[in-house]
Amino acid sequence: MSEWWTYSLRDLLLFSPQTYYRMFELYNLECWPLQLFTLAAGLAILGLWRRGGSAAGRAMAAILALGWLWVGWAFHGHRYATINLAADFYAWAFALEAVLLLWLGVIRGGFAQTTSAKMQQRAGLGLFLFALLIFPLLAPFMGRGWAQAELFGLAPDPTALATLGVLLFAGARPYWMLFPIPVIWCVVSGATLWTMESPDFVIPLLAALLAVAGAGGLAGASRRDAQA
Repeated sequence: MSEWWTYSLRDLLLFSPQTYYRMFELYNLECWPLQLFTLAAGLAILGLWRRGGSAAGRAMAAILALGWLWVGWAFHGHRYATINLAADFYAWAFALEAVLLLWLGVIRGGFAQTTSAKMQQRAGLGLFLFALLIFPLLAPFMGRGWAQAELFGLAPDPTALATLGVLLFAGARPYWMLFPIPVIWCVVSGATLWTMESPDFVIPLLAALLAVAGAGGLAGASRRDAQA
């Protein structure tokens, strides 16, 4: 028997890339035409942000919470769990993020209390638009076909990226508790894609770095406001 330190992450992967992306294809077929509604929900978030105000902030948080609940239940709990033993844990983590969004964003109105700096706002807006509009194009661009595209509100990666973008451009401080789960998921997903030798593994990792840097900027701005 080989020693445990001789194993790499690739040795621990329980599924092949073909199985992984075929899972998305079957999932998308099962969910159709929900993709149209999630795209509309993402565009609605942009409209609500431009509108501003307490009610708009609460609506944004509610949309994100619904997305996290759906991904946790429908994707992790019913699809990913068939090929990954850790999927049930992921489902609970996504449900927890949904609860935090409901409590801090909807009930407490955290998205309407502050505004972010221009640099963080632009970074967050760019990240959100990338997750909503560009991320689904990666599948056909990389030869996997439209049926295997990953969309905001349905798949975990674009949902996590879009949420981090909203947290940055909406200036949701000082609610740092909303950041860890999306950031951790980006790291987990990046590691999974890396083990499958997928060239897009760098995307969730870069998003995690951007979110951590942006969250640090929001925390610093919050301390300056408190001192003032």
